[in-house]
Amino acid sequence: MKTPMQVREPYEDEIDLRELVSVIWAGRWLVFFTTAALVLISVLYALSLPNQYQAHVLLAPAKQDAGNMSSKFGQFSGLASLAGINIGGGQGSEAGIAVEVMQSRGFIQQYIKQSGIVVEIMAVKRWHKKDNRLVIDTNKYDVSTKQWVRTPPSGRTKAPSLWEAYEVFSDMLLVSEDKKTGLVNVSIEYFSPYLARQWVENYILAINLFLQQRKLVRIETNIKYLEEQIAITSVAEMRQIFFTLIEEQIKTKMLVEASPDYAFTTVSQAMLPEEKSQPKRALMVVLGGLLGLMISLCVVMIRHYWDNNCNVE
Repeated sequence: MKTPMQVREPYEDEIDLRELVSVIWAGRWLVFFTTAALVLISVLYALSLPNQYQAHVLLAPAKQDAGNMSSKFGQFSGLASLAGINIGGGQGSEAGIAVEVMQSRGFIQQYIKQSGIVVEIMAVKRWHKKDNRLVIDTNKYDVSTKQWVRTPPSGRTKAPSLWEAYEVFSDMLLVSEDKKTGLVNVSIEYFSPYLARQWVENYILAINLFLQQRKLVRIETNIKYLEEQIAITSVAEMRQIFFTLIEEQIKTKMLVEASPDYAFTTVSQAMLPEEKSQPKRALMVVLGGLLGLMISLCVVMIRHYWDNNCNVE
């Protein structure tokens, strides 16, 4: 006995494109006004944000007579290790350390303090291009009395701490290293393009000086230690070794002092940025419009199916 062929009924929950289009068309004014409102809000918000400019500098690890010094270090490193000191070596390692140091909290706080730029970091709200003037937020800092008047966050004082300044400045600073070439890109983003360029240039000078001074202190410590060993050693051969090590340390000291670009040499100087890096106003407006469109479509669809379910009941 043959069973009659069953005809599959269409699913009731399948999407009817014509119905979908008609629903959207019925709610077109809601879609239009919601999208327009979000676009307008995005435009107003984007225009309220101040322009910021990013200055870049490209660096390469400095090399200080690598061939001659490496042979010297190889000759005396064994003797130095026996004496209990480290005479150092490769300049490449200094560059690697510098990349980490220039992003460290301690160095950034030291740079901010020595540069005296806490007000520029914490109290400036925009920059006037016509007269190249920074606009201070008077709710935070009184220019006439040079006193902080801000309402501090919980647990903070009126005058911002170096910790607060570090948190803001670290957002302005970007350090990236190309592992293949060894080149390092350093950039600082700020309201004023002139200060952005000045700060990034000073930042490179500061890291070179910091590492140079640290190396000189290490050399002085080594020399002092070797001189102490000479004073208490009576063995002629050991005294000769110590004198030889002191001689090499003095040579190294002279080389370090003669190298202002101790850790990095500048490959590409920082140029004055002429175009803003942010805000991306066009992108913000487009995203605002898309958000308004999505919200309005969701509201139209939910309202339509809610009304249909209520009518069925």
